[in-house]
Amino acid sequence: MPDHSKLVAVEPLSPQPGIIHMAGKIIHAQGVVIFPAKCLYGIAADAFDPVAVEKIYNLKKRPRNNPILVLIPELSMLKDLVQEIPDRARKLINAFWPGNLTLVFNAQPHISPLITARTGKIGIRLPQHPVASALCQAVNAPITGTSANLSGQPGCHHIPDLDPFIRDGADLILDAGPLKGGKGSSVVDVTAPEPRILRHGEINAKDVWTCLKTGRSQ
Repeated sequence: MPDHSKLVAVEPLSPQPGIIHMAGKIIHAQGVVIFPAKCLYGIAADAFDPVAVEKIYNLKKRPRNNPILVLIPELSMLKDLVQEIPDRARKLINAFWPGNLTLVFNAQPHISPLITARTGKIGIRLPQHPVASALCQAVNAPITGTSANLSGQPGCHHIPDLDPFIRDGADLILDAGPLKGGKGSSVVDVTAPEPRILRHGEINAKDVWTCLKTGRSQ
């Protein structure tokens, strides 16, 4: 039987401060929280805590050569995580952050190989969804933003559809009701002079290329 004590309803547009505070405390204590983003539910943990990140790999049954993206509470934190922020990245940041665009940078040497999967790169997003944003602010540190699904399986946009293995392993589940669904964030690698779209998602590829060329999203 599912443990309903860990399931908490959260207002998607105006999350209750007490619930966000509770979720933040769990993350600070090496816990794992299921949370809503714009399209899909994600799994949040302290991105700098190896124990917490290991929990996510185990929950998702994720190969260790598959990096885990990170959410940050504010743009100023980006410089502490990446080696450089090239102009091509700044164009995309100015156009699409906060929002559903994950950018892949060359990681600072201190970033755990658990996060980078020993690629030397880190995927980062500044979230727009009120719950995801509030959770980042409460933790005031990078948190994981990987989707709440078993590796290789479709993302979860409705908590009743959450895989039982993930549900049982989570410390808290923030249920904001059915989400939009879809592919989640678009992912663009900006480490090379010619950026690469690694995953087509919410941000249209045409808008990405237009922004890189003109500095505007449309």
